[in-house]
Amino acid sequence: MSGTFVGMPAFPKAAHEAVHDTTLRGNLRHATHMIRGKREKAVAEVSDWAELREAGKQIKDHTLRHLDRYLVQLEESVTAAGGTVHWAADADEANEIVAQLVKMTGESEVVKVKSMATQEIGLNEALEAEGIRAYETDLAELIVQLGKDRPSHILVPAIHRNRGEIRDIFRNEMSEWGRPAPEGLTDTPAELAEAARLHLREKFLRAKVGISGANFMVAETGTLVVVESEGNGRMCLTLPETLISVVGIEKIVPTWQDLEVFLQTLPRSSTAERMNPYTSTWTGTTDADGPQNFHLVLLDNGRTDTLADEVGRQALRCIRCSACLNVCPVYERAGGHAYGSVYPGPIGAILSPQLRGVTSEIDASLPYASSLCGACYEVCPVAIDIPEVLVHLRERVVQGGQVTSNGNKVVLKPAKGHAAERAAMRAARWAFSHPGALRTGQLLASRTRRLHPRTLPGPGKAWSGTRDLPAVPAEPFRDWWQRTQGGKGGTK
Repeated sequence: MSGTFVGMPAFPKAAHEAVHDTTLRGNLRHATHMIRGKREKAVAEVSDWAELREAGKQIKDHTLRHLDRYLVQLEESVTAAGGTVHWAADADEANEIVAQLVKMTGESEVVKVKSMATQEIGLNEALEAEGIRAYETDLAELIVQLGKDRPSHILVPAIHRNRGEIRDIFRNEMSEWGRPAPEGLTDTPAELAEAARLHLREKFLRAKVGISGANFMVAETGTLVVVESEGNGRMCLTLPETLISVVGIEKIVPTWQDLEVFLQTLPRSSTAERMNPYTSTWTGTTDADGPQNFHLVLLDNGRTDTLADEVGRQALRCIRCSACLNVCPVYERAGGHAYGSVYPGPIGAILSPQLRGVTSEIDASLPYASSLCGACYEVCPVAIDIPEVLVHLRERVVQGGQVTSNGNKVVLKPAKGHAAERAAMRAARWAFSHPGALRTGQLLASRTRRLHPRTLPGPGKAWSGTRDLPAVPAEPFRDWWQRTQGGKGGTK
């Protein structure tokens, strides 16, 4: 597995190593610029994009406020349609439920459609420990799995790989997992896709158990929705005799009418398409059509704790479009592995520290993996104010304070290594609460501005090495205001 993932180096160290990988940076720059350019054109076609964005935000916020009611309604609807609902408080419980369901079928192999939730809980590894082999069927996930790698992007998990690397992975690894790569395989996209198609076809045809996630769950009918571009999802959802779907509790929407909003915004924000090539919906089970056994595993794993945070809960609006990754200058240079989470980029920087807490070194570093430029907020189709949550989480790391953990109120201690930051913030708070001291400081700063350095000393040198320090004005604003009567008396 990649050396920069869960439990591995904190973001600063991992990113420092990643930015020196010229191949990685080239791959990321090419892919993200291409995706975001296409997205801009796709969004520009929609005259009411701002209204759709606001509608998505309002639907998600309403659902989160009444999540308890809609989850009960969903369970009743799924059960009435012939499915079975299981509740999982954390990753261990979810993995145990899925493993037992697979064992009940007598099978030792499963096929999987791309699922962030199953990656979050480490399902593949848990199944392997129980003697069950899981085969990823999404092309990018297949590349990651064959390469013994980790995903680095929400939408394009193998974005860090180029065509030559993919060809080599197919040549060297496919035979260990099933049908080998064709002789003389080149790095032509059509040949690579055909090699993957042939490799996966035999798995689709013999699989008895399929595992999926879901993009959305409709409470009023118990319907689950998966959108994808390759058709592998349709195969996983319809061919096996048993289907097990592991879905985060935040993926619920109240009605089909609400779903209509997201089926417009998600494809344009993710793949820059007007609609997804494959939109699969299923409601329970139907005789002689599709899987005869359907199990829905509703996953919490820190989501209700996140819901308790009035500022941070907006991260649960996320529909996993990955638009924020494609515009983020930090992600473009550092890559997804540096975030140490299956949720990389700006959304990962606010979601992972809430799902996992900020007590570990890597999670405490994630809120700082941003320049706070705000580009992520501008492209988010559900208007998550990621910079606001980043600052909120930075305060949590530095100051500690009360948070919700496993449903209980606990008090976090301030993280180590932030003593200087805490002291600076306390000094600023004292100064702003004492107008006389603030005025004196401003006057001193103005009168000594010619002596101010152009770069910061010590640890601040790296920061100012790529930024201009703001120049101190010749006089404080309040003095200018009094002297000029708010600009009416001249500026001399």
